[in-house]
Amino acid sequence: MAGLRPLERVFLVLVAALTALAGLADYGAWAPVPRFALATFALAGLAWLVSFATEQLGERSGPGVTGMMQSTLGNLPELFVVIFALQKGELVVAQTAIVGSVLANALLVLGLVIVVGARRSPDRLMRFSKRLPRDTATLLLLAVFIIVLLGLSLASHDPASHHVDAISIVGAICLLVVYLTWVVPYLRADRLPGAAEPAAEHGAPAPVSAAARVGAGPSPVRSPLAAPAPGRGAAAARPRPRLSLALTLALLILGGGASAFVSDWFVNGLEPAIVILHISQAFAGLVIVAIAGNAVENAAGLMLSYKRRSDLAISVVKNSVAQIAAFLFPALVLISFALNTTLTFALAPVYIGALALAALALWQVTGDGEAAEFEGWALVALYVILATLTLYE
Repeated sequence: MAGLRPLERVFLVLVAALTALAGLADYGAWAPVPRFALATFALAGLAWLVSFATEQLGERSGPGVTGMMQSTLGNLPELFVVIFALQKGELVVAQTAIVGSVLANALLVLGLVIVVGARRSPDRLMRFSKRLPRDTATLLLLAVFIIVLLGLSLASHDPASHHVDAISIVGAICLLVVYLTWVVPYLRADRLPGAAEPAAEHGAPAPVSAAARVGAGPSPVRSPLAAPAPGRGAAAARPRPRLSLALTLALLILGGGASAFVSDWFVNGLEPAIVILHISQAFAGLVIVAIAGNAVENAAGLMLSYKRRSDLAISVVKNSVAQIAAFLFPALVLISFALNTTLTFALAPVYIGALALAALALWQVTGDGEAAEFEGWALVALYVILATLTLYE
């Protein structure tokens, strides 16, 4: 365990204890609410563990590979929750977990990051690079385009409405292809001769010879315990991994494996808990799962915003939105055809409207590279209104 900081050791012990208690609660048939609460907190802890181990592994390959690995492996808890929910026929939970992850990051977390960043700015205006917000908005609009078209087709009962599965498969493949064309240049830039190390404010490598054509990509930072420290425009030497390869792989395997078990326990405790708590499946998926599964990005974005590292804070949140909308959602659509319940891009009208309006709000608030405090509160208000509505679904 050499190389771990004291706070990281405390976190590891806490995650292990929460996971053990969640398992004991599930197999011991504890009361539904404590069982559900323990599984929720364990899920958030394991999200941090997987993200931390992935970051340590990625430091051996460079910031570009690190960012890609963290974007993918950091969402393992949400991935498993959706898979187990679909396997057990909980389609509403699966749909709202995915939609909720997008909306929680795009509205609640981004809004709070803007509020903190604007308050910390001397002129009360948070400023950041325009490229990543625009890229994220484009990817989100592409996903929303598929969802809105299917919703309109189903509402009008036109001939295409009888082929939702086929349209969803084609749409998922298109989304994945577009996402890869966005990510691959970023990863290649990480290996260009003479490429600079990550610029702290943008959270992405910016090679001098290729900066104009590469732009900002997925952020190499997910863990709030290991954010890079250089200031604006400074080039940082690549950090050396603090953990051995064997320990890093062990943490990654344990975290990923435990995420699968805890996700199963979470879904097992979901139905009896929401009956007792008088909350809807939609609220559980859209609010509880979304916030627990994205706890790491939430904490990292707020911490970086407080430190006035605006571009990096925006990058952490925006990359999560792009990765879930354009990678995780279409990937789960394809995976679901091997499960008991099929996931498609056909959603309830209220979620279609929420996603479409969220994409427009995202473009409006961040597209010009600056945001005022009231714009952050406006995004938070949109999420609170939506969460309130799901209580009564």
